[in-house]
Amino acid sequence: MHTEVDILENEILKQYPDVLEILLRDHTTQKNIFWATDNYLELGTEYYFTSEILPELITGINGHVIMPRVKKNKDLQHSRVKNMAEVFTPSWICNEQNNAVDNAWFKRKNVFNKSILNNDGSSTWKSNSVKIKFPKDKSWEDYINENRLELSCGEAPYLTSRYDITTGKFINVKNRIGLLDRKLRIISENVFTSDGWLNAAELAFESTYGFEWQGDSLLLAREALLFTFIEYYVEKFKLEPQLINIQKIAHIISWNVWQMDGLKGVIPNSCNINTQENENLFGDSEKNLVTCNGCESKNINKHNGIYCTIKDWKEKDPITGEKGLIIRFIDLLKN
Repeated sequence: MHTEVDILENEILKQYPDVLEILLRDHTTQKNIFWATDNYLELGTEYYFTSEILPELITGINGHVIMPRVKKNKDLQHSRVKNMAEVFTPSWICNEQNNAVDNAWFKRKNVFNKSILNNDGSSTWKSNSVKIKFPKDKSWEDYINENRLELSCGEAPYLTSRYDITTGKFINVKNRIGLLDRKLRIISENVFTSDGWLNAAELAFESTYGFEWQGDSLLLAREALLFTFIEYYVEKFKLEPQLINIQKIAHIISWNVWQMDGLKGVIPNSCNINTQENENLFGDSEKNLVTCNGCESKNINKHNGIYCTIKDWKEKDPITGEKGLIIRFIDLLKN
């Protein structure tokens, strides 16, 4: 089992063909996700804010360019906090908040674990080892199909807790507390064949979402979700899933964890100022600058940027009949 906090892109490239390319895909633009940060300017023009993240930029001799926040130097950590309001939440706080979600869903407390208060005011948790019981009116299938979304997810600590974001300590599968971790635990407790487990895991991933502005953090989040899938499968069946299954989950992740300006619902910095040319009363041409209406009015529905699209996997495309209806994220906010 992979027990390193930093998932190396060289390792993905070598062990899982085509998977890195899948994880770098942006389905809204039909390009790769882009850096969306100035932290890598010294590496050259291919690392500029608007440049796409290409496999060759983060593999080979560049294999350590992208790394988790806990591995970055302190100055860079502080810079990202100051410039991008990048904040990472300790696992124990993620656990407390995820527990609150489950308290409401199960209508009882301490379903997956019990919090333990430390002397310094922080806490840890003790995982429940017994099989999870469900309310009479709900099933384990209902639980894994519940939609879950982490806003501005960074490295996605609320979805999967492979390691503590603030300390870098690796967390064993049996003690993980992420929203996706909980779904995969439920599957492992209720499904005993490989095919059944894989089918259920696919549903769990299809109902788990997150978005992030910065391309490096987004890739780290996608990688963490993918390796979570692999690690839970290994924990259950003592071998890795087949490449085709890993690629399928990577594809779902590439749709469900996407790059977005969360305040606008568009690709980061895609709103623009256009030049409008008009003829005045004297027949002369006049050029006027037209700013983004959404940015001016703070109306999320009126931006001229590229609105992000995701998939509703529970619906079929009415034209192709394929699983997954492509929708704009902002259209969900109208319902």
